[in-house]
Amino acid sequence: MGDVAGTQEKLLLENLWRNAGTEYGRRHGFGNIRSAAEYRERAPLTEYEDYAGAVERIGAGEEGVLTHDPVLLLEPTSGSSTATKLIPYTAALREEFGRAVSPWVADLFRDRRLLGGTAYWSASPVARHEERTPGGIPIGFEDDAGYLGRGRGALLRSVMAVPEEARRIQDIESFRYATLLFLLRSRSLALISVWNPTFLTLLVSRLPEWWPNLASDIARGIISTSLPSEIESRLAALNKPDPRRADEVRAAFGAEDPGSVHSRLWPRLRLVSCWTEAHAALHVPEVTRLFPQARIQGKGLLATECAVSFPLRGLTGSALAIRSHFFEFLPEDADGDPTLLAHELEPGVRYSVVVTTGGGLYRYRLHDVVEVSGHLGGCPLFRFLGREGFVSDHFGEKLDERHVRDALHALLPRHAPRAAFAMVAFEAGQAPDNGAYALFIEADGASDAALLDLGRDLEETLLENYHYRYCRDLGQLGALRVFRARHGLETYHAVCRERGQKAGDIKPVALHRLEGWSRRFAGDFLAPARTSGAG
Repeated sequence: MGDVAGTQEKLLLENLWRNAGTEYGRRHGFGNIRSAAEYRERAPLTEYEDYAGAVERIGAGEEGVLTHDPVLLLEPTSGSSTATKLIPYTAALREEFGRAVSPWVADLFRDRRLLGGTAYWSASPVARHEERTPGGIPIGFEDDAGYLGRGRGALLRSVMAVPEEARRIQDIESFRYATLLFLLRSRSLALISVWNPTFLTLLVSRLPEWWPNLASDIARGIISTSLPSEIESRLAALNKPDPRRADEVRAAFGAEDPGSVHSRLWPRLRLVSCWTEAHAALHVPEVTRLFPQARIQGKGLLATECAVSFPLRGLTGSALAIRSHFFEFLPEDADGDPTLLAHELEPGVRYSVVVTTGGGLYRYRLHDVVEVSGHLGGCPLFRFLGREGFVSDHFGEKLDERHVRDALHALLPRHAPRAAFAMVAFEAGQAPDNGAYALFIEADGASDAALLDLGRDLEETLLENYHYRYCRDLGQLGALRVFRARHGLETYHAVCRERGQKAGDIKPVALHRLEGWSRRFAGDFLAPARTSGAG
């Protein structure tokens, strides 16, 4: 990796000098900054709210606000509980993303078994109709490979098993049908790359019901699902009759061992790339079960705003993208602005990421927490732990998402090892009942008694939080309740899509700040969880 400190400082200064003439650059004296130390003295740490006005002006057509480069588009992003943010994308930012993705892709294809095969590369359906700002700037990429830049995106599209047109299908079930049709057509599928592992598990969960129709469509060269006419015509032209492949699909589902169906369908599949850390880790075993022929590789940390790290084969952790953006790190629970630079990080210590990008975010607090798992040539390797400050607080209980996640990770294998979905959220009550937190869980094979025991043990763990226990003692919160959900994972995805998130970007969370989930999920509360008491 070479000189980490020198590489990072050179990258920073080139960015600052390029943007010295912007409104933001003049305000903070970018043209006179000669070191990373000076930059940290002159520019403040920032949050998205510090850019909201500037982004609005950029959307209205104003130039030179944050970057010298023109803004090509505004990419929407949202957490599970925050309003939509619009992130400016410039040519410089696209190139920065590419410098992070390129070494990962190059490392992938050192495995020659991936060469010559097709790939399913995170084609998620659009969440909204085409939009533009009042100044004419597009909102959102046309496709999921757009952030890679024109050249790299074209390379990936050339080996995609599923045509780009499929993502324009807005009905989620029709989108899944068309996606599965083209995946089944591909005998040589070698790579699956998605963000959320549940996006993939939900997709293939339709195969047991749909495969007869899918096989028939492959044989006849038709698509028997409702599609807009212009999309149907484009996809139909790519779906030539293939009776031989249809017979292979039927044989795969007709074999005696149903557990190996995906291995028979895609024998050349060698790699599934998806999130494997934080709460997504709960869903990785299911991906491993579904695709035993493939290796599972984590994504590293790639946010809408920036590329923090990328995976490499054989490493424990993902490598910091030191040639992409300028990074700073706040030690966990730090007071003030004592940021450290990439070459100053210590193994085993947790940090919150701060980034400066070519898209006009300067000393921007990403609020993602990482732990250093080692170093490679001086470059830190990271393990992603989750979001910083993701706290639910109605009466002062201050429940932290990471505390809830760690508790579920410890308890689910004991009480509900086959849980497909587990999430905690607040449920408001009617006066004089203030409400309580609830565990919403979909767990085939787990009895009601096992789930109540899980709720009891989870409540005991939450009571280790002083503020939660205090609210329970005061009667401000009732005891944790357990809700057995039917189609819990499917419903969670549907709600997130309704709120504007792209299907492929939906992140599983252990603690959600949105209320009213009991009205969304099909199912019932089992009973208030038994506890030994809050006091």
